[in-house]
Amino acid sequence: MKLNPRTAFLVVIQLSVLFWLICPAANAQIVTGDELNKVIPKSYFYAGQSAPVQERNSVALKNSAGKFTLAGLVDTSGYSTAIAAKYQGFLITESKLTFDGATLDPGAYGFGFKDGKLIVTNVAAADIFSVPSRRDDQLKHPVPLKFEKTDAGYRFYSGRNYVAFKVE
Repeated sequence: MKLNPRTAFLVVIQLSVLFWLICPAANAQIVTGDELNKVIPKSYFYAGQSAPVQERNSVALKNSAGKFTLAGLVDTSGYSTAIAAKYQGFLITESKLTFDGATLDPGAYGFGFKDGKLIVTNVAAADIFSVPSRRDDQLKHPVPLKFEKTDAGYRFYSGRNYVAFKVE
């Protein structure tokens, strides 16, 4: 079967569009090193005060469109017990995120892993949603906070506990 030039051109265009739609996640990356240091804030405002960010316990990813999702632990020693119980760090995203059915629009948030759940709050400390977390007993070297790429999206870890999420 011989293709005429117009048909061949249309096939190439269709394959290109299909590749473009399927492969954006392939260009997404976990941010490390100097690039991580450039995007992580030094302090974070939450519930009426600023707290220092623990840079060594901060993570970021950049999607194929160049948009960032950042998370980091903060020093919660100046917060009330009620706030510190559910607030461990910040979560800033330039893209829409989905966590087990819950959607998070671009913005700045607080988060905490507590009682088998990830709790996400706005910067005024009001709960937005909570989703169940899972425990990964096979994780060889747990760290306080990390993002890990998976076939289905990402995992957001706090020690051995994690939630799966997708970046839109």
